[in-house]
Amino acid sequence: MLEFIQLLKQRYQAVFAELGNESVKASYQQRIDQLILAEAFIRKGQLLDGSVQPLLQMAVVGPTQAGKSSVVNVLLNSTVAGVSPLAGYTIHPQGFCNDVSIADCNGLQRYFGRFQQLQQKELSKERHDCYSLTENSSVSALLPPGVLWDTPDFDSIDSATYREGVIRAVALADMIILVVSKEKYADQSVWDIMAALEELHQPTLICLNKLFEGSESVIIPSLKEKWRQVRSDEFPEVVALYYQKAGGLPKWPESAQQMLHQLAHKVKPKQHARFEQDLLKSHWQSWLEPVIAEHQALNDWSELVDLMLKQAMDSYQRDYLNHPHHYETFQLAMAQLLNLMEIPGLARILAGTRQVLTWPVRQLMKRGRKVPHSADSSYEIALLNQLAEHTLIQLADKLLDKAEQNQWWRHTHSALRSQRLEVLQDFEQETKKYHLSFQQDVESAAHRLYHKLQEQPLVLNSLRATRATADAAVIALTLHMGGIGLHDLVIAPATLSLTSLLAESAVGGYMHKVEAELKQNQFNTVQQALFIGSLRLKLLQLPEHISTTHFNISPDQLHAAEHHLTEKRHGLRLL
Repeated sequence: MLEFIQLLKQRYQAVFAELGNESVKASYQQRIDQLILAEAFIRKGQLLDGSVQPLLQMAVVGPTQAGKSSVVNVLLNSTVAGVSPLAGYTIHPQGFCNDVSIADCNGLQRYFGRFQQLQQKELSKERHDCYSLTENSSVSALLPPGVLWDTPDFDSIDSATYREGVIRAVALADMIILVVSKEKYADQSVWDIMAALEELHQPTLICLNKLFEGSESVIIPSLKEKWRQVRSDEFPEVVALYYQKAGGLPKWPESAQQMLHQLAHKVKPKQHARFEQDLLKSHWQSWLEPVIAEHQALNDWSELVDLMLKQAMDSYQRDYLNHPHHYETFQLAMAQLLNLMEIPGLARILAGTRQVLTWPVRQLMKRGRKVPHSADSSYEIALLNQLAEHTLIQLADKLLDKAEQNQWWRHTHSALRSQRLEVLQDFEQETKKYHLSFQQDVESAAHRLYHKLQEQPLVLNSLRATRATADAAVIALTLHMGGIGLHDLVIAPATLSLTSLLAESAVGGYMHKVEAELKQNQFNTVQQALFIGSLRLKLLQLPEHISTTHFNISPDQLHAAEHHLTEKRHGLRLL
């Protein structure tokens, strides 16, 4: 599951970079933040699983200039956290080990992933993908043993640049210490992040900082109301920290000395797996909304392609296979049959006649001039190429109509336009290959008819009389040598006579059966080899050419992730 969440986050980030609509960008940014949080929370689960005695992780969070770093120093009883009156001074997660050593923090580098661990003094404003760990020189009585994290703000102008560090530090925390001042506690950004953290089930303490005596009685009721508006769990304890002019640090009240120790007892690491699964489920449909929309678009595209190809096949059947004047394939079988019906004893005489009649054709061949192949003048090939081109034109129009729905259709239209020539050229080549390979079926039909005629000697002899004419001899030989086009067969007297005689003979029913089977075989071959195996395949691959601006997560990948999410009761670690 971790890999799937990472993949989904990366695709969101890639699509986000291409978006122009600001409202959509805001929605996508929110989902990216949620995915970063979910990824970090899954990593936290791995950290817990790999530790016999996990260290307690505590995070101090809050808006800019709320005094977070000052509170960190108070809690640590030291000055290790850098403070400044300037907003946005802390821009990296900074961990401080209290009553534990850095050596005890095994697994944190794996948790932070691409973030690099540096010394506190090495942190630079030029880099945001790093964090620090520092051992606190003194032991604080206010904190239980563990790591206290000082986090960057989440609401300043520049916070977007280091947002991921905040999210990773917050997801790592077992406990949250929310620091707000009397000026900042009502900010929407505060309650947005607290609403997002509810699903992590982290025990929380609120530090109300920079107060004057008596002001907390007014602020705390308002604070409680804000909490109830965004969260359903119990309102946490509030520690009031008064502004101290001398020293610049607030003073932690005596009554709250054990408060963080008590809060640590509410941490429930054994329930992390359930919390993790609940987090994923709560956002799953929202995260996958654009992915499912793409799947639907792909399905609609596939159905549209199939509809256009069906119309093309209907036109092929109507305008060629069932057309009385254009269907040339069976006439070619009749011409092949002419070759098979040699008259015993007259073969030598007919051969001499053919030599004379086909002399011009042979002379052209001797001079090296190309004699047209029968496929070059085939009406079928011309029709198939026209149907392919017409199909692409129709699809382009349909895509243009759908382009206003979402950018997926618009980009697919652009891909079709750029790939159109290549698709048509590939189809034309496949059409020629089909035409040549199908000659075996034509010859087979001719042989079947000839074998049937051998069972009817009277019919065969009658047809041989037609075969003996010079007209038939010329057609038989010049067809073989490439000197006649297929379209000529439709009106050639010899083939017309042969077809007519066969139809009226005792084997007429068999001839119609052979013709029907040849048509059906031809229909199936054209459909499978050309329109499905070539054109459909190319068209369905078009979305692959727009992969940089779309999610391109396959239904199989999604199904596998959902299977793990629903089948595993205690959450997931890996897909």
